[in-house]
Amino acid sequence: MSEEVDVETIGALLEDPTVRTILTQTSQEPMTANTLSDHCDASKPTVYRRLEDLRECGLLIERTKPDPNRGHHRTVYATNLERITVELGDDGLSLHLDRREDIADRFTKLIEGM
Repeated sequence: MSEEVDVETIGALLEDPTVRTILTQTSQEPMTANTLSDHCDASKPTVYRRLEDLRECGLLIERTKPDPNRGHHRTVYATNLERITVELGDDGLSLHLDRREDIADRFTKLIEGM
């Protein structure tokens, strides 16, 4: 995940309706790429590309969950984005991303900080 994401990169991502749908849907509950493909009315390769773009920018997290019905596991995606703020200053536009942090991540940081 890149800590330094620029306004142009985020703007280009948010311009894409598939990206906006992925962010909206995964903010409600984690979803698989197949489910997202149905919601986005987009092909699976397109959804996978957008998921990777969002993950690289730190706007989405990927989790592996057991699938008791099939005896395997599945990958689900959830947004960790809380808010995007763009501010106009003397040096131009600046971007700030507020991300959600789940309990497991907070616990890990706590333990690592000891």
